[in-house]
Amino acid sequence: MRIQQPYLLFLGDVTDPLSAKTARGILQWRPEACIGQLRLSPGTISLGLPDYSLQEAQDLGVKTLVLGTANAGGVIPGNWLDTLIQAADMGFDLASGMHQRLTDVAVLAQLQEQGKTHLHDVRHFDEPLAVGNGKKRKGKRLLTVGTDCSVGKMYTALALEQALNQHQISTEFKATGQTGILIQGSGISVDAVVADFISGAVESLSPSFDDHQWDIIEGQGSLFNPSFAGVSLGLLHGAQPDALVLCHEIGRKHIRHLPHAPLPSIEQTLEANLQAAKLTNSDAQFVGICLNTSAISVQDAEQLCLQWSEKYAMPVTDPVRFGVESIAQCLATW
Repeated sequence: MRIQQPYLLFLGDVTDPLSAKTARGILQWRPEACIGQLRLSPGTISLGLPDYSLQEAQDLGVKTLVLGTANAGGVIPGNWLDTLIQAADMGFDLASGMHQRLTDVAVLAQLQEQGKTHLHDVRHFDEPLAVGNGKKRKGKRLLTVGTDCSVGKMYTALALEQALNQHQISTEFKATGQTGILIQGSGISVDAVVADFISGAVESLSPSFDDHQWDIIEGQGSLFNPSFAGVSLGLLHGAQPDALVLCHEIGRKHIRHLPHAPLPSIEQTLEANLQAAKLTNSDAQFVGICLNTSAISVQDAEQLCLQWSEKYAMPVTDPVRFGVESIAQCLATW
């Protein structure tokens, strides 16, 4: 899946700032791709971007209207459809991370059939894939893994991509979830892939390369999450990672949404991920730990990172508070 940039970020009429986290993520990591925003009412939340009409955005060279919000159930609101249909009829591509497919809207599907637009439903993947084979591929790869879901794997991957590129180490981010795909403009939502093809999907996402130095592959789920461990394992095998970075949220009491499922220890997580990774790369190793320390003070977080760096003999940081320079420097020596 490849989505044309630059973007016009469509915010609809949402008023809850959390509902626009997708748009905020795109703006944070790919500001150069965000020309402006389109809001349906003055009360809609703003990202601080210029407000443009569809015609104004098209005149500025925008290629894709991105639905930058999420709601309960992932359904496209009916009062948005006139704007989406108008955009598609004008020649904009549309991209959405909603559960409801753009292609399920009959008028939009017809406009795509007529060649006026391309519809990108990034939560879904319908293209043919091969099963994984585990054969050695050219290039160096890093995969982010975690003790659980939603512990910062995407943020860490994007921060590392940015840091390495700033060091003149040519690096590409490989997206495996809907927000990451919208940020990067390409990728495969692996949780939409049939289980037998997950490792093959990741192999196709990061094939052999020699035109840059690192692929940073966005991790998903956790080997210790009863709901999503299968996706995590497929990613480990398909990524064939040379380097792994562990992500963890300080203060989390149990697996997200599953109070009966305890979190694994850091030691258990390191051991299990390394063992699984070595199936397709016997030289795989951990190069850092990234923490979400928002539950504790900055001072306590600094102390904890120092203590864990000594304990686990690798860089430990909070990417939001302290950046990922320590891990980037480690990778720069490879």
